[in-house]
Amino acid sequence: MANIKSEEKRIEVRARNNVRNSARESEVRTYTKKAEAAIAAGNKAEAVELVKKCMSLLDKLAQDHIISENSAARKKAHLQKEVAALN
Repeated sequence: MANIKSEEKRIEVRARNNVRNSARESEVRTYTKKAEAAIAAGNKAEAVELVKKCMSLLDKLAQDHIISENSAARKKAHLQKEVAALN
């Protein structure tokens, strides 16, 4: 338990940010699963749109330091590779 008032405030802020960041990460996982499902179904048009949205969300997470830039790049490359193989 914190003894300093500013540290008590930081604990509250961390908890609030944790909830917000978890929701954003969950949104990316949802779009990733939808994109992979569309790829598995062979629906290229839908897969391309979902991958584009997912890549945008990954870039935003990396920009806000919620995930590392390397992690975002790795996930984007994986999705792009799967979409390219749909031809």
